[in-house]
Amino acid sequence: MEYLDVDNSNCSLGRTVELVGQPWVVLILREVVWGVHRFSDMQAHMGVSKSVLSARLDHLVEHGVLERRDYQEPGQRKRFEYHLTEKGADLYPVLSALRQWGDKYLAGPEGPSLLITHKDCGGSVGVKLMCEHGHEVPLAELERRPGPGMRVRAAA
Repeated sequence: MEYLDVDNSNCSLGRTVELVGQPWVVLILREVVWGVHRFSDMQAHMGVSKSVLSARLDHLVEHGVLERRDYQEPGQRKRFEYHLTEKGADLYPVLSALRQWGDKYLAGPEGPSLLITHKDCGGSVGVKLMCEHGHEVPLAELERRPGPGMRVRAAA
């Protein structure tokens, strides 16, 4: 079956982009990954408007990527911190792949602003396409097969 004959309305990539493709979402996830959990800290560090940040955080909580946790400073009202759920943590390879691509093609002449390394050995951490048997797979060796959710596109 040709790719153009496939109905892509239930495409996993399309659904993922709908979830994380809104402006600021990937950067909010970056902040939470690196330990910025409070709204005011995120807003100040990123320079995003409060209304946009609030809407994006609500979106990520609604979709189970982040969870809200209560906290309260002495003498202050109760507020929320935002933490990754398992679903959110599973997005880290996606974020890492985007960072890796940016380091290669978009970093300034002085190089990337951060280096991500393995705490135990100090080795650089990167993302590679690997099959379930541990083989690194170049783009030219990828094969597309029908999955259980594949639908044929309706004739126009």
